[in-house]
Amino acid sequence: MSNEKPRIVATIECRMASTRLPGKVLKEIGGKSVLEILVERVKRVSKIDQVVLATTVNPLDGEIEKLGHRLGIGVYRGSEEDVLKRVLEAAEHFDATHIAELTGDNPLVDPEIIAQAIDTFLCNKVEYLHSRHVPGYPIGMDVQVFRVPALRKADQEGTLPEDREHVSWYFRRNPELFPAIYLQPPPALKWEELRLTLDENADFEVISAVYSALYPKKPDFNCSDIISFCRAHPHIAELNRKVKQKAISNV
Repeated sequence: MSNEKPRIVATIECRMASTRLPGKVLKEIGGKSVLEILVERVKRVSKIDQVVLATTVNPLDGEIEKLGHRLGIGVYRGSEEDVLKRVLEAAEHFDATHIAELTGDNPLVDPEIIAQAIDTFLCNKVEYLHSRHVPGYPIGMDVQVFRVPALRKADQEGTLPEDREHVSWYFRRNPELFPAIYLQPPPALKWEELRLTLDENADFEVISAVYSALYPKKPDFNCSDIISFCRAHPHIAELNRKVKQKAISNV
């Protein structure tokens, strides 16, 4: 492990051509797009040196590029199908040593969890960290952390379609090469049935209700605040209870 100060780039995978809810990342809540809400939250993490929208060369994603420039953050446009390559190229383009990988369909991800994930990764001799391998956190609090050389190795050796579509798949199927650590949530943050990710309109209703209720009073609201709100308003959490979650998030 190098003693050189890490340069941590948060890559946000995002595209307009989502299969279940096209254009979801630019849907607006209170005058802000889902992506803008996410970027605002990620910027609260002090250890992140650069936030980058890792989008695609599809002409539809020109709107995402415009948003990134307006927000003053990095934008990289790469392959639509090869997500692993897109994230790697985005990280290399912005001189990253480490990647905090996020997805554009999780706008309420907690900056405190991202910070904890980064700190935990840097303090342990591992190649890969994930916040939701062990059920616990609500769906939508996902963050993965790994070093760029590890992702470069996955890019060189990962030949399965799943390796290319899901950035960390090669890590997961080769644990002997990529020692991993997984964040364990404290009991107060365990609610794995709570959906805070955006796949369908019902999810958008939940995310909108949570954000609209919490943001005006506490712009930096965290996972604990969300859980408290949803416990107090159980009808909100029920709105998307029947939405099926994909095994691995891909946007």
